[in-house]
Amino acid sequence: GYRQLRLSQKEFTMTERLAVRGSGRNASPYSRLSIGLHWFMLLLLAAVYACIELRELYPRGSDIREGLKTWHFMLGLTVFGLVALRLVARIGSPRPAPPRSWSDGLAPLVHLALYAVMIVMPLLGWLALSADGKAVPFFGFELPPLVRPNETLAGQVEEIHETVGTAGYWLVGVHAAAALFHHYVLRDGVLRRMLPGVG
Repeated sequence: GYRQLRLSQKEFTMTERLAVRGSGRNASPYSRLSIGLHWFMLLLLAAVYACIELRELYPRGSDIREGLKTWHFMLGLTVFGLVALRLVARIGSPRPAPPRSWSDGLAPLVHLALYAVMIVMPLLGWLALSADGKAVPFFGFELPPLVRPNETLAGQVEEIHETVGTAGYWLVGVHAAAALFHHYVLRDGVLRRMLPGVG
């Protein structure tokens, strides 16, 4: 009686765990648009950060330093524009239910913070350039200033922009680490569902 009940409970628990793991591998993948935007925006973010870090290798006022800064601005604003498309893709397509795990409550918070960074950072950059009285370039066009020149405001906004940028580094790292943890430790197929060509 009691021993059989204990064995049955153990068998049920093991079966449940296997079912959770298997559900991740066989779950329907995200839409192709969501997957494509995910990886394209990752590349853009990497380029945005690379441009602003690499500029430090060159002297102030040099053409290559100014060029890297310009690309930093333009790619950052491109990320800002794509966020809206990404949100539409998330809302307009069914999102696979994630396997049950301890990280279920944390993942939405990290995603929300990442979206906030991708929206706030470009706007802060635009605002900083405007307050500094500089042109806001965007692939051959010049965007209108958000505010009148204000040196004090420009300095304050630049500091906030750098702080948010540093937070972005950590958020991307946490997001990547969580994806690898799901793939190699939990083995629940979460990362595999976001890979191009899977499904």
